[in-house]
Amino acid sequence: MGSGPSRPRWTHIALPSSDLDASLAWYLEFTPLVVLDRREDADGQSAWLSHEGQVDDPFVLVLVMFWKDKGKPAPIMAPFAHIGIEVPERSDVEAIAERARAAGCLTWEPRDMPDPIGYICAITDPDGNVIEISHNQGVYAKVQEVWGATNPV
Repeated sequence: MGSGPSRPRWTHIALPSSDLDASLAWYLEFTPLVVLDRREDADGQSAWLSHEGQVDDPFVLVLVMFWKDKGKPAPIMAPFAHIGIEVPERSDVEAIAERARAAGCLTWEPRDMPDPIGYICAITDPDGNVIEISHNQGVYAKVQEVWGATNPV
């Protein structure tokens, strides 16, 4: 195992899952996230999802299913609270929205929003949590603008 970070950093968000296998299948279908790790103990199961190959400053979505809560959905990120994922192309938003619409989990139809929001849609995971998919939102551009010159990657 490696040593800890040399500075504080944003690492993960953890959400409960009522059915970990169903949640994993959904996230693998509708987001660009992949499974980084799975664990199980006496209290339940968990899975870590992230962007494949994201080594520098990774961010992980941790899904946890406690045995005592299995089968009891309890959305935490709804109706507006959400996790945001930016995709490289506008067509990526369209493709995800199309698949989500067909699966009945499209929450917000794709739409252009004023700067800095960009082109977005939202989808709802099996537990009712909202995931925003965006293009041209500018989060990374703002980070580069503010800190990029002083902290080259």
